[in-house]
Amino acid sequence: MALRFDAAAAEADAWSDALLAAGALSVDISDPRAGTPDESPLYAEPGEPAFVLWPIARLTALFDGEHDAGAALREAALRVDCPLPPHESTPIPEQDWVRATQAQFGPIRIADDLWIVPTWCVAPDPAALNLRFDPGVAFGTGTHPTTRLCLEWLRAHVGDGVAVLDYGCGSGILAIAAAKLGAGRVVGTDIDPQALAASAANARANAVAVSFVAPDALHSDRFDILVANILTRPLVLLAPLLALHVREGGRIALAGILETQAPIVADAYARWFMIAPWRAVDGWSLLAGVRNDRAGGDESS
Repeated sequence: MALRFDAAAAEADAWSDALLAAGALSVDISDPRAGTPDESPLYAEPGEPAFVLWPIARLTALFDGEHDAGAALREAALRVDCPLPPHESTPIPEQDWVRATQAQFGPIRIADDLWIVPTWCVAPDPAALNLRFDPGVAFGTGTHPTTRLCLEWLRAHVGDGVAVLDYGCGSGILAIAAAKLGAGRVVGTDIDPQALAASAANARANAVAVSFVAPDALHSDRFDILVANILTRPLVLLAPLLALHVREGGRIALAGILETQAPIVADAYARWFMIAPWRAVDGWSLLAGVRNDRAGGDESS
């Protein structure tokens, strides 16, 4: 059973906690204007103060057959000390949830000759460069604009035999794409051991040779291309370290950056790179640059 109602956004978290305590399996909080011109997307980074961009939140709580959704809502209303809100309940038919989840993910076209294809799907073009990826525990399945931007940039800049570093590799999708595009040595790194394990498994599934290591295993290795799809704050902090890993004349591509934050990141890298926005999609920007000679060899400050 799905129970749905609207509440003041400032009270949404309290309602969610109360519904879960009353027996809800899950609670989703969304913008009731989603899909309309009045939709307000949420953009924030970890560690930033919480904020609300819509005045009303829509809560959808799921219950199994053993719980009375109406009774749970009444209990939740008592917990949050609010009147019982207008609501609607919708039965959810039994279904194969694995198949239903898989149906949400089909092949993703990055370019005519570059696709991301879940393992349960037939490749639309068997002759194209097809990246076999399933949604999983590590970030990076190609559905987010930042991943797409990085894949488009790699397709435009990876040449035969170049050395590529994917910093913050997540699922390994960018490193694996680089290998399939003809790169020679490809390395992916991440601070999350689970991401490294998932990346290695994805590389085996795609039959490519990519090394996935912890950041401290990189030492002072330099690469022709470095791509990092992270977030603005860590990208700014990592600027000296990432510069260290790009050879003179090498290229860098940075993503996970809102268009409004692009100047902040560009300023952080200007000491080492001629860098500028390359392309933007849905409010997200990719910065690309070439390491210049005037930086010298000192990345320590």
